[in-house]
Amino acid sequence: MAANRRNGTASPAHGLEDILAAAAPHPRTSLPNVATTVTMVAALYFGREVFLPIAIALLLTFALAPLVATLKRVGIPRIAAVIASVLGAFAALALFSFIVVTQVSELAQNIPVYQTNILTKIRSLKETGVGGGIIAKLSRVVERVGQEIDRQDASLPAATPDKPAREPVPVEIVARERPLEVLQNIVGPLISPLGSAGLIIVVVIFMLLEREDLRDRFIRLVGYGDLHRTTEALQEAGKRVGRYLLMQLVVNIVYAIPIAAGLWILGIPNALLWGLLALALRFVPYIGPAIGMLLPLLLALAVAPGWSLVLWTAALFVVMELVTGNVVEPWLYGSRTGLSPLAIIVAAIFWTWLWGPLGLVLSTPLTVCLVVLGRHVPQFEFLDVLFGNEPVLEPHARLYQRLLAGDPEEATDHAEEILEEKYLFEFYDKVAIPALLLGERDRARGVMGDLQRRQVAASALTLVANLDDEAQQEAAEEDVPPEAGEPGDHADGAGEDEPDLPDGSDMSVLCVGGRGELDDATAAMLAQVLEVQGATASKAGFAEMEPASIRRLELAAVDTVVIGFLNRDSVKHARFLVRRLKRAKAALRVGIVFWSETGNDDKEASARLAQDMNADFVAHGMVDAVVGALSNEPPVALKLIAKRRMRRQRAAPKKVQAATAS
Repeated sequence: MAANRRNGTASPAHGLEDILAAAAPHPRTSLPNVATTVTMVAALYFGREVFLPIAIALLLTFALAPLVATLKRVGIPRIAAVIASVLGAFAALALFSFIVVTQVSELAQNIPVYQTNILTKIRSLKETGVGGGIIAKLSRVVERVGQEIDRQDASLPAATPDKPAREPVPVEIVARERPLEVLQNIVGPLISPLGSAGLIIVVVIFMLLEREDLRDRFIRLVGYGDLHRTTEALQEAGKRVGRYLLMQLVVNIVYAIPIAAGLWILGIPNALLWGLLALALRFVPYIGPAIGMLLPLLLALAVAPGWSLVLWTAALFVVMELVTGNVVEPWLYGSRTGLSPLAIIVAAIFWTWLWGPLGLVLSTPLTVCLVVLGRHVPQFEFLDVLFGNEPVLEPHARLYQRLLAGDPEEATDHAEEILEEKYLFEFYDKVAIPALLLGERDRARGVMGDLQRRQVAASALTLVANLDDEAQQEAAEEDVPPEAGEPGDHADGAGEDEPDLPDGSDMSVLCVGGRGELDDATAAMLAQVLEVQGATASKAGFAEMEPASIRRLELAAVDTVVIGFLNRDSVKHARFLVRRLKRAKAALRVGIVFWSETGNDDKEASARLAQDMNADFVAHGMVDAVVGALSNEPPVALKLIAKRRMRRQRAAPKKVQAATAS
């Protein structure tokens, strides 16, 4: 873990470099009103005959655009490249459909052959009593229903000698259809899908030909005031959707070929059909692979009299799904789709209800487009919040929420996730201290009571205690000298901006909370970081800094006292504590930390403030606090206040006169 951090390697999973960067708080996300939402959904539902072909054409445009660009770079004219790409794609779809139809018709002819094996398995289940007699119970239910129907037939008036029962007269309806009507009945059902396919082909061709013009019109319509943001949105949508469709096709082919080959080896009829269906159904999230596995399993049940073929078929699908999901997809997908798993399920349900089976297939790429739109257009930001996979709370806000809820265990999990890539002082400086600053702001504006404040502070102290193992591990790594050719601690290999913290061996530091329980928690964090650097660090609470208690502090072996304040309006109180501590021990170095999310941006202002308070240093972040606490500079002498200075000035001449007289 630490080796990754020291060598500068970054984990691709979470991108914590960007997450941990200090950022301004996001404005509140506005949600669309109910009327707008209902209107949009109703338009998509009732206008599906119009919007569905356009949606399919748009996604195909995203998928074929890279192919058209490649053909153009080879030297093929634009029109020829577009027509060749579109016709090639639809020819592949037509060939796929033809093979599927042929295989299905062949399977339908062989179904009666499998009837004997199915009946044999049902008899074996019935004889062995598998299922707790469920089959027998179902059989009795069917028999009772048949008896009830016969009883109702018996209740009808029976025939008498006077009125013999009449035999039913067979009636045959002969439809005299004209040849044109027969042709219409045959061709009619084919017109709608063929017409839709032709319309989609035409739309895709024109979208690819007029791609730049359509892009400019879209920018002029919705994003002319911010060309940069709109251009980024279009580029990201095209790149992400096109990459998803292409990579999903490659993954499905890699998945389907072993499935078809394995089914052929096992002896499952029409193995090519099941491989093609597995390829197509895997575009449907989650339920597609299950459906693709169910049909071959049923056929395996009907083909062989035993159960071994069923088990081998199930094992084939399970193994391929595990390999594809855990090896092939992570290898081929760079950043996945940007959707959360729950969002994929919800999107599948919504688009299926809206547009039927085609909506289910299109659900993921359509939702990807919506998330990209929400990521770049403020009016649609709620879409990115609802369906995106990026964290919606900044790390320090998420940590504060866990502390506020009194859940230090989950806060520890959150911290350990960040500490896989970051050092302890970075976590405290960029996440934990800003989280406590949120608590201090809530306290200052009166929304946090005393009980809740103490609960947050106690959870923060528990978090610090839970991270003792991490601190000890980092301290042990600091003591290990680097091998030849390897970077040392905080070397350039870990990043140019990484600070070089001083060694604290043979130094003793007392970390003190300034004015409240939350300040005590920051003191515990600073003490833990100083221990990692090799210093002897101790802690004291704000209650021990009362005037009557300061004299009882054990300061004999302490080199430096660092007092932390989350409230930056505590300058007067800080000046008072500095004066008291330096009176208690003249050779004591005293530093003040006014915690801030951004650290110390103005060194000169901090130096003037330290001089004004008679402090040895003033810091605003964890790095400056550690550097100041472990400094070897001599302590600043305590300045005399004006009244005492005047008394000494008056007493000086009198002492001179007395010395002269003597």
